[in-house]
Amino acid sequence: MLATAAKTVSRVLIAIGATTLALMMFLTALDVGLRYIFNRPLPGAFELVEYMMAIIIPFCIAYCAEQRGHVAVELILARFPKSIQGFVEALVTFVAMLFALIIAWQNILYIGEVYGSHLTSAVLLIPAYPFVIPVALGIGAFALMLLVQLVEIISKVKKA
Repeated sequence: MLATAAKTVSRVLIAIGATTLALMMFLTALDVGLRYIFNRPLPGAFELVEYMMAIIIPFCIAYCAEQRGHVAVELILARFPKSIQGFVEALVTFVAMLFALIIAWQNILYIGEVYGSHLTSAVLLIPAYPFVIPVALGIGAFALMLLVQLVEIISKVKKA
């Protein structure tokens, strides 16, 4: 049940991230085209690209974890017995999950701070606080995916 929910959240976030990436690509192409053809860049295009990256990157992290696409160095660990490998993998996953939860929680607090500061972009005057929300959501989904993986690792170690 938890694994299914985590995968569903991951898939929804990656779809939003991929759509945002496509929009960012078209926006950048339009800006470059207007700049070189008519010598008139699109006002605020750089700001929009920055804000879009605040959506794309955190929304893709949980999917990367689901696919186990993060970098792992197993050169030394592969020489140890399976039980030690499982323990180290569980420990590393647990610590990563704790860090992800702390980062998500601090971003939730940061949303209120940015909202209270009334920070906006320079050209389009877009408020900044809505773009802190995807970071909290994405890292929270990443922590959920790590929890699912931790449960899988522990159950695998118990069977061995």
